[in-house]
Amino acid sequence: MLKVFGQPAATDVARVLTCLFEKDLHFQIVRIDSFKGEHKAPEFLRVVCLFLHSALQNPCGQATFKDGDVTLVDSRDICRYISRKYEYKGNKALSGTGFLQRASIEQWLQAEAVNFEPPSSALVFQLTFAPALHMPPDEELIKQNEEKLSKVLDIYNSRLGESEYLTGDTFTLADLSHLPNSHYLAMSERGRKLFETRGNVARWSTAISARPSWKQVVEMQKERPGLL
Repeated sequence: MLKVFGQPAATDVARVLTCLFEKDLHFQIVRIDSFKGEHKAPEFLRVVCLFLHSALQNPCGQATFKDGDVTLVDSRDICRYISRKYEYKGNKALSGTGFLQRASIEQWLQAEAVNFEPPSSALVFQLTFAPALHMPPDEELIKQNEEKLSKVLDIYNSRLGESEYLTGDTFTLADLSHLPNSHYLAMSERGRKLFETRGNVARWSTAISARPSWKQVVEMQKERPGLL
């Protein structure tokens, strides 16, 4: 039995869960849910609490994945492992269909980890979570990261003018890896604007967010632990 340890609301865990759903794999999610009576809280605040709880439980922001004797803790490495070991399950194009596309996927995974993730994570907290927790925004930090992310998204917008997805006309790990932060960022008006002002990015973001795999993850964030 494949096992994932962590809270589905955490971005790293959500990334792994999306990959598992894309591959149509059965797995067990092992999570600590100490928020009793959470059904009484607004859903948005509940997701915020789960996200922050996960971050406190796992300060490195890592998901933990077990497949028999194999244990992995980096969400992108976990997705690489899943898509390659289970290449012929579910979405067979997830890890690419040839050498060139696989090399391109690796380049975009690096771009996501190094260039997209840092400013988007900072903005997710400042624009989406901080207001819900009645924390004053750090306007200078927001502006700095808006500028950084804008430059990244300008490059994405140009690339997505040439193809439907980042590495071609099929959805791959390169696109999947962007889903968690994009989802949370889109919860705020300023976050949405970063996508909406770039037509190709907006189209792409809408397309990847509509995938059944991601919708299942969003629903999982509302559910109790269980076998899937």
